Amino acid sequence: MNSTIISGNLATDIEKRTTQSGVSCANFRIAVQRRFKDQATGKREADFISVVAWRQQADFLAQYATKGDKLTVHGAIQVRSYDAKDGTKRFVTEIVADEVELDKRDRSGTGGNHAPAAPGGGDQFQEVNDDDLPF
Repeated sequence: MNSTIISGNLATDIEKRTTQSGVSCANFRIAVQRRFKDQATGKREADFISVVAWRQQADFLAQYATKGDKLTVHGAIQVRSYDAKDGTKRFVTEIVADEVELDKRDRSGTGGNHAPAAPGGGDQFQEVNDDDLPF
């Protein structure tokens, strides 16, 4: 079974493109902290994982996600290869996203959460107060 879940911060802005057939594709990298601190420096290192999202997820992320946002990605690991311009064969390992959860925090310092509308449900953020949640 090829299934993975990663959670981290968006290390780059979303790079969105459209295929010749009109399908949206978004490429981005997520910085995922390792469990343990480096023994020499005492700091946690991060791995930068490449992710690709398609169609509505790509459109949604390109519109709402910005560098530094917290993302959780559910997907499958894919290894593909291509021939570079210099004639060498290159290999790419990435996660193909099935689901992406965006945790958009209010950066004004007020501590409020903002939840983006679902794709196709409008272009505005709806402010959510923790006291209004049923759980």
